[in-house]
Amino acid sequence: MSERDPWEGIAEWDPFATHPVKESVRTGAGTIKVGDRVRLAPKGNADIMDIALRGKTAVIESIEVDFEDTVHLAVVIDDDPGRDLGLDRQVGHRFFYKLDDVEPVSEEDEG
Repeated sequence: MSERDPWEGIAEWDPFATHPVKESVRTGAGTIKVGDRVRLAPKGNADIMDIALRGKTAVIESIEVDFEDTVHLAVVIDDDPGRDLGLDRQVGHRFFYKLDDVEPVSEEDEG
């Protein structure tokens, strides 16, 4: 029986590496991009924020990909009094949702 190097493969995972950021991503409803408006429709009640923010409209501030290649949308809520802090990427004013937790806002919905 040979000994396996315990550090084998560790170079592949770097917690301080820059994560991929996308400008747009395809969804079942089409393509969404940074700057698009969406309505929050979380599929579960994971926490109080899912309940409190359900139905709110937001702007996609960033599209990010994690270590498991899952796409997350960083959004800033339209009626958040601290919206400017979210646009500056400050903690507490950016919220992360998966693709199936948002619905694109059409021009008709905006009017």
